[in-house]
Amino acid sequence: MIVLGVILLLLGLLGIGPSVLTTIGIVLIVIGLVLNLVQIGGTRRRVY
Repeated sequence: MIVLGVILLLLGLLGIGPSVLTTIGIVLIVIGLVLNLVQIGGTRRRVY
């Protein structure tokens, strides 16, 4: 997802595609980083 975001960001910045690609690229990069850094349904360690 991060790689796709970077590709779209580069296409948008180089002017090959519409400027919407830049925004979509930035959003995909942010979402990809959040999903990689934040544990989804992480393991809970219970201390009794």
